[in-house]
Amino acid sequence: MQKPEQQDQSREFNAHRIVIRVLLVLMAVEWILLLLDQRWLSLFLVTFIIGTVFSPILFRSRMQVEIPAEFHLTAVIFIFASFYLGEVQDFYQRLWWWDIALHTTAGLLMGILGFLLVYILNESKRVELNMNPGFIAFFAFTFALAIGSVWEIFEFGMDQFFGMNMQKPMLGDPSGLTDTMWDIIVNALGAFVISFSGFIYLKRKESFFVKKWIRSFIEKNPGMFKS
Repeated sequence: MQKPEQQDQSREFNAHRIVIRVLLVLMAVEWILLLLDQRWLSLFLVTFIIGTVFSPILFRSRMQVEIPAEFHLTAVIFIFASFYLGEVQDFYQRLWWWDIALHTTAGLLMGILGFLLVYILNESKRVELNMNPGFIAFFAFTFALAIGSVWEIFEFGMDQFFGMNMQKPMLGDPSGLTDTMWDIIVNALGAFVISFSGFIYLKRKESFFVKKWIRSFIEKNPGMFKS
């Protein structure tokens, strides 16, 4: 009989497998339709989503790193919501709050990724580092801000060179500056929530949901970490 923890892992694995398969079928059909319609930019975005679905294979074969199911599923769902629903299906125009919600979520996710990266480096036996909780939290926050800034540059470039409308100019501000600033602000808020939560966890060992993600990554890649 399986232990409760094993049962949870089994349910997570099954949910991950079902969602990924459904998304792959949907993206494959969409890819063919976009190719027939010659919508090249949307085709590129859908191709990128499909590549993200298969990314664990690349990490496993090239870097000998196992990506936990919850990491992969979170990344795929976010990219699907951002690129497919947002850009291909035009949710950014249909729902005024879609852009704000995704940028806030991006801040949370990039904060988590930054926290995980520096925490893993701190615990890895391949790298001799010993960083305090304050620095780990600060790195997570600045990492999320940096990624958010790179994304805004990407949006600006796509608008300038391909005539897209990724910056979403607002009424009274056709330049898109207001949209860009709000994107950066909500991204920073999301990053701060995760960074501060991680700092409290490291200082006081209080509950922090990312702890489960860290433990999952360590369990799948034990050779990377100190005993």
